[in-house]
Amino acid sequence: MISKKYFLLLSVLFISRNSLAQEKEVQNIDSTKTQKLNEVLISPLHINRDLQNSPASIGILAEKELLRNNTTDISNVINTIPGVFMQSSNITTTRISIRGIGARTPYGTNKIRAFYGSIPLTSGNSETVIDDIDLQNINQIEIIKGPLSSIYGAGLGGAILISPQTLKKGNYQTEISSVFGSFGLLKNRISFDLNEKSSSLNLSYHNLKTDGWRENSTYNREGITLSGELLRKKTSKLTYFSNYTYLKAYIPSSINKTTFENNPQAGAPTWVSSKGFKEYKSTLGGLAYDFKINDHLNNSTSVFINYKDSNEPRPFDILRQYTFASGVRTQFSGDFKIGKIKNQFIGGIEYFRDNYSGNTFQNLYQQNNGNGSLQGDQLSATNQKRHFYNIFSQIRTLLSDQFEIQAGLNYNKTKFELQNDFPTSANNPKEKYSYDGIFSPQLSFLFKPNEIQTFYFSVSRGFSLPATEETLTSSGNINQDIKPETGYNFELGGKFHFFNKKLYTQIAIYRMEIKDLLVAKRIGEDQYEGVNAGKTFHEGIEVSLNHNWPINKIFNLNSYIGTSVGNYEFKEFVDNGNDYSGNKLTGVPANTASAGFILNTNSGFYFSADFQFTDKIPMNDSNADFSDSYSLLNLKTGYQFEILSGLTTHLDAGINNVTNEKYASMILTNATGVGNAQPRFYYPGLPINYYGIISLNYLF
Repeated sequence: MISKKYFLLLSVLFISRNSLAQEKEVQNIDSTKTQKLNEVLISPLHINRDLQNSPASIGILAEKELLRNNTTDISNVINTIPGVFMQSSNITTTRISIRGIGARTPYGTNKIRAFYGSIPLTSGNSETVIDDIDLQNINQIEIIKGPLSSIYGAGLGGAILISPQTLKKGNYQTEISSVFGSFGLLKNRISFDLNEKSSSLNLSYHNLKTDGWRENSTYNREGITLSGELLRKKTSKLTYFSNYTYLKAYIPSSINKTTFENNPQAGAPTWVSSKGFKEYKSTLGGLAYDFKINDHLNNSTSVFINYKDSNEPRPFDILRQYTFASGVRTQFSGDFKIGKIKNQFIGGIEYFRDNYSGNTFQNLYQQNNGNGSLQGDQLSATNQKRHFYNIFSQIRTLLSDQFEIQAGLNYNKTKFELQNDFPTSANNPKEKYSYDGIFSPQLSFLFKPNEIQTFYFSVSRGFSLPATEETLTSSGNINQDIKPETGYNFELGGKFHFFNKKLYTQIAIYRMEIKDLLVAKRIGEDQYEGVNAGKTFHEGIEVSLNHNWPINKIFNLNSYIGTSVGNYEFKEFVDNGNDYSGNKLTGVPANTASAGFILNTNSGFYFSADFQFTDKIPMNDSNADFSDSYSLLNLKTGYQFEILSGLTTHLDAGINNVTNEKYASMILTNATGVGNAQPRFYYPGLPINYYGIISLNYLF
C-alpha cells in the first residue's frame, strides 16, 4: 500500500506530466505570447540573473509572499519552500535547516550563510540571524539549497540572499501601517522613500511588541533602517545601507511533555523565576560601489561593519557578549569569447574579521526576593578573534543555444585566537589555531531544449565551520582536534513552464553525505563541547508548483503547492559508546508539504488560504522520542482602494492556526532531564490567533 507521502509526490508528478503534454498543444497555438512573459530575476551578484538558467534549486520569496501573513513572523513564509524548515519560539529563538543541514544545532542557525544585499549577516561565530530585519524592508529572499553557492562561501546548507526594499515607481512615497492582534500583538511602522535621477533614499522605523501567550514571553523590538543610492550614473553607483535594532525579549524556554500536553502556556520554572531574557543592541552598515570598467568587465566592491552588544540573564548564569565584525568584498564579472563560444565569469575575494568578547556572571535570582535576575560574581571572561577569507570564482560557458556548463571554486582559510582572561591563571596563554585551507569546487551541466524547459545536473562540495563553543574543550581551551564538516552534494533537477507560463514547476533530486559530523556534547546546563563524531546522509525529492490563473475579467487566482520527501540519517555515528548509525537525523522532519492560494478581484478585494503539514521529528539521537506531526491552516482577507489620487489604503484581517492545532513550533534536540525530571524538548506553538492590518500609502 502506498503511504500518504508517496501518494502526494506521485500526484504532483502526475500533474506535471499531464501539464507538459497540454503545454505542447498550447505552444503550437501561440508560442509568441509565451516568449513575451516576464522571467523571475535573482540577485545581480549571480553569474546569470535568470532563474531558469541557474543550475541549482533556488527558492524565491517575493514581496507579495513575504507579506502574505501578518508581516511579523518570517517562519510562516520560509516554510512554504520545499526542503527548508524554520523553527521558531516566540520570535526570539529560531533555527533554520536546509535539507537537514543545521537541524541538530541546539539554539540558533548555523551551517548557512546569509547576506543582506552584499553585507554578511553570518557572524564569525557561524551564527546567522535574519529575524532582526523587518519583513516590510525586504524586496525578495532567495534560498540557495545545498553547497552550490561558491561565490557565497559554499556553506553546507546553502545561502540566504536578502534583497533590500527599493522604491519601484514615482519620485516620493510615504507609508504608515499598524498591525494588531491576539496576545497583545502590535506593530507600528512608518517609512519614507525618495527617488531622484542621481540618488535615492529609503528611511523606515518600526516597533514590534507582543505580550506573548506563554509565561515570561513579552517581546519588544524596534529598528531604524536607512538605505539608498548616491552618485548614480549610467555606468556606476554607490549604495549605502544601515540598520539599527534594539531588542528585549523574555524567554519562556522549553518544557517537558507533561506540561506541553496539559499546560503549554507555562514557561520553564527556572526561567520564569529568574525572569530570564535576551537584550541587545545591533548595528549593521555597509557601502557598495558598482561600476562598469568597459563593455565586458564590471566590478562591485563593498565594505561593512556589524556590531552587537547583548545581555542574557539565564537561570544558571548571566551572559554578556560584545561582537564587532568588519570586512570587505570585491568581485569582477564580465564576459569574453573563445572563438564563437560565449563565456561569462565572476571572480573575487571576501575578507571577514570578527572580534568577540564574552563574560559570564553568577545569577543570584534566588536571593532577589522574586524580582528576577541579579548579577553576582564573575565566572569567566573570554576573548576570541576570528578572521577568514574566501577566494571565489565561477564561469559559465555557452556551448550552444541548448547546452551550457557552469563551474565554480571557493577557497576558504580561517584562523582564530583565544584568550581566557578570567579566572586569571598561568595556564591561560593566548592560543592561536587555524584550519587547513578548504577547496570547494562546483560543476554543473545545463540543458535547455527550449525556452520553457531546463534540465540540470550539479556536483558540489561544501563545508561548515565549528561555532565558538564547539571549538573549546570543557576547560575552555581550544580543541586542536576539531575539524570543519565537509560534504559532497549531487543534484538532478528541472524547471518547467506550462500553460503559456501560467504554471511554473521545479523538481530537484539530491543526495549528500557529510563527514566529520560536529556533535555538540552537553557538559553543563548550557555548556557544550564539540567533537567530530561520524557521518550523516541526506537524500530527497523536492517539488514546487506555482500557478497563475486569470479566471475572467473580475477574478485572478494564484496558487502554489510544495512538497519535500526526504531521508536523513546517521550513516556512521558513535557517541559515548552508543552506536546511532542508521538512526533518523535529529531535529528535522523527513517530509513536509504546503499549499495555498490567493483569489484577487479587480475591485481590490482578496482572500487567501495557506496550509502546511510537518511530519514527526526525531528529538534525540537514539530516536527514543519523536514529536507529533501537525497541520496548520491560515486564512486572510483584505481590501485595497484609492482614497485620493496617489493615496491608497489597505485593510486586512487574518486568522492563524484556524483549527487550534496543538504543536511544537520548535524542538530542543537531545534535551536531558536533571535527576528524575523529564527532558524539556518542547517549545509550544501559538494556538489560534487573530490579527488586523491598516496601512496608508501616498505616492507622488
